[in-house]
Amino acid sequence: MRTALVLLFLLALASLPGALLPQWSLNSAKTAQYITDHPTIGPLLDRTGFFEVFGSPWYAAIYLLLFTSLIGCVLPRSWTFVEQIRAQPVVTPRNLSRLPHHAEHTVAAAPDAAADRIAAGLRGWRIARRPEIAADGTAGVTLSAEKGFLREVGNLVFHLSLVGLLIAVAVGKLVGYEGSVIVTGGDQFCSGSPASYDNFRPGLLVNGTDLSPFCVDVDSFSSSYNPQGQALDYSADVRYASGAALASGSPAADWPQATLRVNDPLRLDGERLYLLGHGFTPTFSVTFPDGQVRDYAEPFKPTPNDPNFTSEGAIKITDPPGVSGDDLLRNQLAIVGIFAPDALVHGGVMTSQFPAARNPGVAIDVYRGDLGLETGRSQSVFSIDTRQVDKGALVREARQNLTVGQSITLDDGTAITFTGYKEWVSLQTSYDPAQGWALVFSVTLLIGLMMSLVIKRRRVWFRLHPDGGANRTVVQVGGLARTDQAGYGEEFERLSELARSAGGATAAVGPRSSGDSRRESGG
Repeated sequence: MRTALVLLFLLALASLPGALLPQWSLNSAKTAQYITDHPTIGPLLDRTGFFEVFGSPWYAAIYLLLFTSLIGCVLPRSWTFVEQIRAQPVVTPRNLSRLPHHAEHTVAAAPDAAADRIAAGLRGWRIARRPEIAADGTAGVTLSAEKGFLREVGNLVFHLSLVGLLIAVAVGKLVGYEGSVIVTGGDQFCSGSPASYDNFRPGLLVNGTDLSPFCVDVDSFSSSYNPQGQALDYSADVRYASGAALASGSPAADWPQATLRVNDPLRLDGERLYLLGHGFTPTFSVTFPDGQVRDYAEPFKPTPNDPNFTSEGAIKITDPPGVSGDDLLRNQLAIVGIFAPDALVHGGVMTSQFPAARNPGVAIDVYRGDLGLETGRSQSVFSIDTRQVDKGALVREARQNLTVGQSITLDDGTAITFTGYKEWVSLQTSYDPAQGWALVFSVTLLIGLMMSLVIKRRRVWFRLHPDGGANRTVVQVGGLARTDQAGYGEEFERLSELARSAGGATAAVGPRSSGDSRRESGG
């Protein structure tokens, strides 16, 4: 048990980096930024698995050692407990006066009659009644009683539940999966394969071919804030279809409606759909030199540590009309900048002063040239490849702050108009078939822990021998608590009174007051 406790402490200690450091599986962009910001310790932490704690070999080693230790601890204890349950209470000690709690009474009753009355008062106790011959040859009776076996039951339930919880978590990691995606209001998301998601984190046994298909149509998103800009409520109104309803091909207008809120998921065929967050998607209308007009919109991500949702992003126009071939790579456009829901310009710098879109604005840089998408290198959807800028393949043509309806015109006549915004929501789907069992084991773990903390294990013995006269019996009482918890002294007083009332008390020696926990924990 000492080993299991040490390993449980190590597991809790090893879990701390998973909560304090960004993790690749949860936020790859934030993890990459952390490594960039800490060039010395960042790569070292990455190589040792601190950015993927719960999938690292050293965390798995602690996990498996704890699992093995718990099984090796619980199984022998369970067998020993079964033997204790089947065995009778222990024989009455020879000298009860040496126990931490003891008393002696003389009652007006025969030993057998007094023992019958005492046994009748010991309801709920496991009792063993044995005949005994005293040193002077007189026949007497002893009673051994035990109570508090549920304490050990609670202890075993706690540890067995912990083993079950570890198994449930392991099963979830093996066959469960999570995926997250950004969906702009008015758009639709359908889950059918890992490629449908922006980020997909499969379990070790998940190959992505057997996902439960469903579709979600995001109608709108709403939020409310107090005057200080603190969020009061986020909600997204959606329509959804899964299973037979999706296979029937019914139009989205006929799908059931639901409202997603934070920590209030929508359940679809064993999967849970969560609302994680939201942001803004600025919209632009671009009029090209040949007169064509196109609308563009891309989600912008909120700036870290900015409660007012100043957001940054990029819109990449890879196929402007009227150009082709090598000219196409010289005339691609990028609109890069920030979006402010409640724009405030100070010293030429735009920021947001409130998280709600009360006065939206954008501060943009417009680039023309080769976006670098043909090189095969991956790019973030929220930024351009600065290496293309550094080598002159992508050139900034203009910079301006815009409010809704304002435009900026490039030297070739291209006009870019800021037309407004939409709101996007971040959705996460999660599948864990062992989640229900994890809840069951968590509840039984708490129940077992409370039983082991509250219930006390204690023993009491009664020795009854004739006092030489007719119908006179000396009753010796001794008590021992198997734990150092307070309260057994008061219970022993009641047990001693039970012995006194076993017959009309004619003489008595009161119970010795002895609550010395050092002696009580021995014997």
